[in-house]
Amino acid sequence: MRNREKHPFGALSGYIPLNNGEISLYREIREAVPIIDAAIIKIIRLTGGFTVNCRDKSAEKELSEFLRTVNTGRAQRGIDSFLNGYLDSMITCGRGIGEIVLKNRREIAAVLNGNPADIEVKEGASPLDFKICIYNGLELKELPYQQFLLFTPYNPEADSPYGVSLMRSMPFLTDILMKIYNSIGVNWERAGNVRYAVVYKPTGDILDKAYAKERSTQIAAEWSNAMQSTKSGKVRDFVAVGDVDIRVIGADNQVLDSEVPVRQILEQLVARTGIPPFMLGLHWSSTERMSGQQADILTSEITAIRRSLNPVIERICDMWFKLRCEKPDYKVVWDEINLQDAVEEARAGLYRAQAEKLKEGEK
Repeated sequence: MRNREKHPFGALSGYIPLNNGEISLYREIREAVPIIDAAIIKIIRLTGGFTVNCRDKSAEKELSEFLRTVNTGRAQRGIDSFLNGYLDSMITCGRGIGEIVLKNRREIAAVLNGNPADIEVKEGASPLDFKICIYNGLELKELPYQQFLLFTPYNPEADSPYGVSLMRSMPFLTDILMKIYNSIGVNWERAGNVRYAVVYKPTGDILDKAYAKERSTQIAAEWSNAMQSTKSGKVRDFVAVGDVDIRVIGADNQVLDSEVPVRQILEQLVARTGIPPFMLGLHWSSTERMSGQQADILTSEITAIRRSLNPVIERICDMWFKLRCEKPDYKVVWDEINLQDAVEEARAGLYRAQAEKLKEGEK
């Protein structure tokens, strides 16, 4: 009898689906499965940056400088660092929370991210009426200055204001994956670190039987000394008299092939992120590369994420204009999404030019 070996991420086994996102569980999934963490970081980086265009070019220059240098806490500056953390919370926790900090009530001193696990949403009589609160002991207390708080749910459902984490459907499969990985580690600990069974078989001689215990103790001591010598790089032979049988424990056992089940689980997890597998280092096909259809699908995913971030950016820019007593007059322009190879783009441009030339010739 032996204790059941368990992987160290116990929250995955005891997961019970609830209405609100289990934030600690989702963070544990990212820690347990590096490929999920890499996929989320890839999504954040692919979202890219943006610029603001204003009719008043002097205001555009000042607003761009503010967005480039605004303090975002923890020795970071720039709106991009704030949006990276904000989007990370949206994807992982299902919601992002931030705060606009003023200086002398005349200018924005900082834009800071908050911990989504600390806040609760108190709904009013209508979906338009809600307050962001925190628990003060057992009492739910509304936070002051709600107009300076930034809150964005990720893919919210009709009956919940908190949003849905990208990893809501992953705990079950992640738990199975951790069991497989943990079993691989346990098996290698048992079989990889070789253990020996040394069996001494006394002969029919009366004297040999009488001293069997002493001889077995002597064989065990000499075998232990031989094994200890190998740790220091020395080669020490083991010599025994009589019928001594030495075997490797577990050498005849067959280790289960984990490639197929692990790949099936990873396919499900990677498909949920929307990232092509080869971008995460999974080369399941020797000719795998990004096709035009994959690029279009990924582009639409990134565009949807940008639409979710637009209200947050506009809230910050609107507040910047209001503190200057000016009417907001700007447009958020995201950087162009470019997922194709330069060679493929050049070839596509050549084909378009040839098609246009043929059309002109026909006319």
